[in-house]
Amino acid sequence: MSKRLSPLAIQALQEALSVVYWYKQDLKRFLIAALGGTSLVNQADWDQPKRQIVSDLVEILCADQERYLGELRILLKAVSEFRDFSHLARLEDGPRKAKEAKEAVRQLHDLVHTHDELIKKEQEAQEKRKTEELRQDTRKAVAAGLENLRQRYVALVMEPNTNKRGFQLEKVMYDLFRLFDLDPKASFRITGEQIDGAFSLQGMDYLCEAKWAGLIAAKDMDVFASKVQRKLDNTLGLMLSVDGFQEEGIVAHSKQRPVLLLMTGADLMAVFEGRIDFVDLLVRKRRHASQTGNILIEFSHM
Repeated sequence: MSKRLSPLAIQALQEALSVVYWYKQDLKRFLIAALGGTSLVNQADWDQPKRQIVSDLVEILCADQERYLGELRILLKAVSEFRDFSHLARLEDGPRKAKEAKEAVRQLHDLVHTHDELIKKEQEAQEKRKTEELRQDTRKAVAAGLENLRQRYVALVMEPNTNKRGFQLEKVMYDLFRLFDLDPKASFRITGEQIDGAFSLQGMDYLCEAKWAGLIAAKDMDVFASKVQRKLDNTLGLMLSVDGFQEEGIVAHSKQRPVLLLMTGADLMAVFEGRIDFVDLLVRKRRHASQTGNILIEFSHM
């Protein structure tokens, strides 16, 4: 927002203040009311002619706009909204005095309106810049987080200990859910059931199971599906298999009401490399399963 008033606005304010009141005492009462006290008003020499008083007062305010910008804006608003000129109309040659004051106030009002519009546009532009900067910072933070996860994931390929690799994969998935603000829960056990993790997205709860080596067989999918089916209706299962799934399992679970969504290592790498947003990937998978019954659609076929 601009920290200074334009010379035109100052000139219009000075002109309007000089004519909205004929008597100096009326003007003084107005200024004291508008500025909330006498400290500024009394700095002017009220023994001088009215136009000189106004000029001196405006000059005091304008000499330090950083300090008195609020007071200047208060005066601009108060004078530009002046509508009752009956006190002038009753004077000798009143109609001319009232007309002169109305015209001065109108000009000030037009300038204030233009000034307010410019300030509004500047504020909107500033907010837009801030929003874009925040969006860019968020994108950078997400990109950095994804790169860290990608490096950890790639490092798991060389891990000879399969148990350790599976545990580390769970941690990678948990951190992926957290990066996308999905309110993740770490690995937990319920009455003998091992769940690798859980998260929430768009009003749905997801249970997650992550496996590394070999194509996942239908029986493994059956076990995980039964865990999901024992939960509330708004629960789905996300099953990750780095190496993929056996076709018979995909077909079998696509023929019934889907409770699973399947994700492959290729899908996961696409997310890590920034080729698709993780939330967008899940939404597309769920939409595809809902519309077609097919619980597996890979990123490369979307």
